[in-house]
Amino acid sequence: MNNQIKCVVFDCDGVLVDSVSSWRTLHSFFGTENHDLLQKFISGEITDQEFMSLDIKMWKDVQPKIHQDDIFRAYSGIKLMPGARETVSELISRGIYVAIVSAGVDIFVSTIASTLKVDDWIANGFYFDDEGYLLDEGIVRVRGEGKDKIINKLIQMNNFEPNQILSVGDSEIDLSMYIEGSTFIGFNPSRETSIEAFRNAGVPIIEEKDLRLILPYVFD
Repeated sequence: MNNQIKCVVFDCDGVLVDSVSSWRTLHSFFGTENHDLLQKFISGEITDQEFMSLDIKMWKDVQPKIHQDDIFRAYSGIKLMPGARETVSELISRGIYVAIVSAGVDIFVSTIASTLKVDDWIANGFYFDDEGYLLDEGIVRVRGEGKDKIINKLIQMNNFEPNQILSVGDSEIDLSMYIEGSTFIGFNPSRETSIEAFRNAGVPIIEEKDLRLILPYVFD
């Protein structure tokens, strides 16, 4: 319990939205599978940039010309996590700064950010040509294992202290948000490895899909 939290930082996929990954959504849409690549990425064998380029190549092997509209269409059925709207609006109404730090896709994360009216957000993205067709390289703004850099920037820009930050993530990669002195909640972990990592880090774990359950950690 902490009554000095001034900023809550959410991962997007699996936390604010009831979907494991905005990348996996695109794989489902194009009928591709990147499980092996994901394992290589998590174990550090390939970089964020390589991971994105290889994903894009898989989709283009199926559909050589992919328009921005196709990507919007892929995300059309995704729903907010139960309690997300109420939780974010409660935080904002009580003067807490709310940010999204996601290694997901900016086209998708931006719509969630504007729906929930958060204060700030950052995510990875794509390059498109002048006609709106997907190019071969991705834009890396958030490195999976480097979310601490973004948190530290937020602290500097807004004059927060680390003990005023609470971060919420669903996977072991999100533990990079857990900077020294801050608070972290493991929410809705979908993989056994994530649960294990959260246990090893000694952080609270919320397994029910209801984001309102984080509020007692923010307010006494």
